[in-house]
Amino acid sequence: MIDRLSERIKQLNNPSVVGLDPTLEMIPAEIKERYFAELGETPAAAAGMFFEFNRGLIDAFADLVPAVKPQIAMYEKYGLDGLGAYIDTIAYAKSRGLIVIGDIKRGDIASTAEAYAAHIGGTKIGEREFDLWQEDAVTLNPYLGSDSIEPFISYCNQCDRGLFILVKTSNPGSNELQELLCEGEPLYMKVAALVAGWGAKAMGKCGYSRIGAVVGATHPEQGRALRAALPRIFFLVPGYGAQGGTAEDLRGYFDKDGGGVLVNSSRGIIAAYRKAGTEDYAEAARQAVLAMRDDLNRVRCG
Repeated sequence: MIDRLSERIKQLNNPSVVGLDPTLEMIPAEIKERYFAELGETPAAAAGMFFEFNRGLIDAFADLVPAVKPQIAMYEKYGLDGLGAYIDTIAYAKSRGLIVIGDIKRGDIASTAEAYAAHIGGTKIGEREFDLWQEDAVTLNPYLGSDSIEPFISYCNQCDRGLFILVKTSNPGSNELQELLCEGEPLYMKVAALVAGWGAKAMGKCGYSRIGAVVGATHPEQGRALRAALPRIFFLVPGYGAQGGTAEDLRGYFDKDGGGVLVNSSRGIIAAYRKAGTEDYAEAARQAVLAMRDDLNRVRCG
């Protein structure tokens, strides 16, 4: 996964990932009204409009971005219908050549962790194997320690999948735990050291590990420190745009060749049509992707 991601970023000259995190409020009125008229105000209607919305977005920018990142909670909210839309979205994105990062933020131990690892390792029923989720990578919460991560690592190598582990997140409340001093250094640096150790077990050919780190754009000083500490760990960077992070904040996140980083934007792209004052949500998303690409390239290639 990490080799394919690195190569695709180079081919497209774009280190962006689009977060497919729809809400009912984001859905254009025409789509929403049509599904409500057909299916009523039901989970099935929400799921149907989410998938149509996502499909239009993917068609608009599949030739521009290397990856998408659907957040599973936005779909789980609508039960089995919503999960169907999540799986259908992933399948469609992959049919258009996109790498898919399932933003699932799982974190548990023992048999539960093994079960969650099916997101990237597949599910065996009798003698048959099923890749039910089809994600290329997933996000994980490491705060239960190695027990919660180890079950996933073998699948990274066996199935060429990836992990992005929460290290320094973009939300303001992250400081309540992640900045706590532990043996003289912030807790997030202790987590970073664990990620480095896990990452060494799953190196790709490109020089980066299949195990990456989530490092928020809203903490540029910490991001620079983490790049120095994690030279072979790919960063998935939330917090750009709507949360206040800027391209300039990310200058120290990229490696010397302008690589090693995938920057996420969600509502700044998928809801761009509302800010643009247009009904053409797909074209507005495409233009937002182009603007983000140019903004990031100004920093990483400058």
